[in-house]
Amino acid sequence: MAFTTLTSTQKAFVESHLRGTGRTMSSAQARETYGIKNLRAVVSTMRQAGLRVRKELNTTGKTAYMISRRDELGVQSKIYS
Repeated sequence: MAFTTLTSTQKAFVESHLRGTGRTMSSAQARETYGIKNLRAVVSTMRQAGLRVRKELNTTGKTAYMISRRDELGVQSKIYS
């Protein structure tokens, strides 16, 4: 896959890419495709901000993250813009 340069912060990009879309992202995919070196830290920050982040195992047995459309309070608005 081709490397993509991010024009927003990593948190804003991950939120817009995953929140409410049903997509998942693994650490390897984040590093190779988007240049996010520590996806786990980005996800941890997003959890602290109140987003519902789920993790599951992808087809290769690695952890992949998914973000619910609503946060813990039931709000759908973006946190990172």
